[in-house]
Amino acid sequence: MLKFSTPRSALFSTLLLLGLFGGTAEAAELPTIKAYMPKVCLACIDWAEHLRQQGFKVEVTQTDAMDAIKRKLKVPHELEAVPSATVAGYFIEGHVHADQIKELLSEKPKALGLAVPGLPLGAPGREYSSPTCQTACTVLDTNTAPQRVRREFYQTLLVLPDGSTKTWARH
Repeated sequence: MLKFSTPRSALFSTLLLLGLFGGTAEAAELPTIKAYMPKVCLACIDWAEHLRQQGFKVEVTQTDAMDAIKRKLKVPHELEAVPSATVAGYFIEGHVHADQIKELLSEKPKALGLAVPGLPLGAPGREYSSPTCQTACTVLDTNTAPQRVRREFYQTLLVLPDGSTKTWARH
């Protein structure tokens, strides 16, 4: 049992414990994500910022050679999105949530990487009015005419070594 002589030492010890066992230690252990995106893609920039806010260091390269990068990373054509990235030997294709990348790094499955094909609304960097839905429903913006989809159902796929996929997460 910890005993503290003053309220100040209790605060210091609490902060020390949070620093040792909280999010800051995790952030220091996260590898750098090398992200590739076309010149100027605002949604891709927002996705990179999402990753940074979740503790990743992100190195961004804007390029006109996205097709060549996707071929080099062995991203299956049917899984392509706009941004591509690498982290710890895996590819990350599309607007993948930082938490799912953290799960990938923690579980270390035999796989090529994760993919969110296309540009689904509601994925990081593709939010529209920041809607939330715990059941992965399609959310319509009813304040505009015609109505616009703000969030749509999509999946994050684990890409296996043979190029086949299985669902990693549903949104």
